[in-house]
Amino acid sequence: MPTMEADPATRPAPVSAPPTSRRDALLGLLRQLDADRYRFVTATPATHARVVGRPGREEARSLRDVLGWSLPFRADIVPPPILDLLRAGEAVRDAGEGRLQATVRVSSVRGALFVHSAYPTTDYDSVFLGPDSYRFADYIAARMGSFPSGARILDYAAGAGVGGITAARGLVRPHLTLADLNPKALALASVNAAHAGIDHAAVEAGRPGDVPGPFDLIVTHPPFMMDEDGRAYRDGGNLYGARLSLDWVLAGVRLLAPGGRLILHTGVSIVDGRDVLLERLIPALTAEGLAMDYHELDPDIFSEDLDQPAYAEVERIAAVGLCVTRPT
Repeated sequence: MPTMEADPATRPAPVSAPPTSRRDALLGLLRQLDADRYRFVTATPATHARVVGRPGREEARSLRDVLGWSLPFRADIVPPPILDLLRAGEAVRDAGEGRLQATVRVSSVRGALFVHSAYPTTDYDSVFLGPDSYRFADYIAARMGSFPSGARILDYAAGAGVGGITAARGLVRPHLTLADLNPKALALASVNAAHAGIDHAAVEAGRPGDVPGPFDLIVTHPPFMMDEDGRAYRDGGNLYGARLSLDWVLAGVRLLAPGGRLILHTGVSIVDGRDVLLERLIPALTAEGLAMDYHELDPDIFSEDLDQPAYAEVERIAAVGLCVTRPT
């Protein structure tokens, strides 16, 4: 399978022409950062809070502090071309006391750069990228297999587009459809796909059935937490947060072309030793005549959420991967 890592020799040169739109500015920002070999790995919100809460971390001292750790900064800490692009991209705000703060973060996943929401991701329409995104990308790379030139890919609930872009980068002349109900996510995912050189379309959709198929490959990473604030990027519905994961798989497999594959990464609550998602997937997919492989990727994630009342019956939250194949 082709490597997903970026070849330094093929990194795009930074743009020199003034940007004419917010999208152009953000695309120019990614190109400039790539040319400067910027890299940042985004941790969990809990880890992020611990790191920026340390003494001496009140203000940015580097570009990674500005665009990775979301710290307030003095204008002279950022190279002028990057500051100009942040301003043109409407991606910087006044933080008081003569300081600024970026409203986006830029993270690297498998050699590609992605723009997404700055910390903290508490807004209803935040575009999240974090440790789940890295697991998702690695799982796709391991399980997607090969497809002929021109494969049709759907990234449903695309967020920043990590899943679909990771898949597309491993194929020849694919067409990627980025679907999400969040217009902010679609805008940023489209910038990320354009930076990666991927032919794509962005479609606002509230459920998989709103996107016309068929597709050769569908990748999806549903929200899976029980979130009292109902944030779209986090709240997975009932079944201890597994409802969207179940519904999206069952709707998604109906969009698969013969020989097509659906890859899901999600989290699932384990209640009294039972995987509440798996026990519903097995009979449903078996009845459809579909082959499935289900794997627990990490047995214990987001342990801090177990203190919340909604999780009183949950003994752990596991990260899981599902690969469903429609027979030819």
